[in-house]
Amino acid sequence: MCTHTPKCPSAASPDREAAHVVAAHPEQGWSLLCNAVLLFEDTGELLPDGRIVAPHRSVAALV
Repeated sequence: MCTHTPKCPSAASPDREAAHVVAAHPEQGWSLLCNAVLLFEDTGELLPDGRIVAPHRSVAALV
């Protein structure tokens, strides 16, 4: 799906959130990445295979 050079990380990669944003809807709280991951503003994710990744903010971000 990615046409960027260098290629964006795949949806299965641990750094999948580094992929380019192809559609952003901040008013709704989500962005679609070029690796087909839906990234939510609370840091949760919906992967292309339907798996859900729970929000994972770091402790430092909460302080």
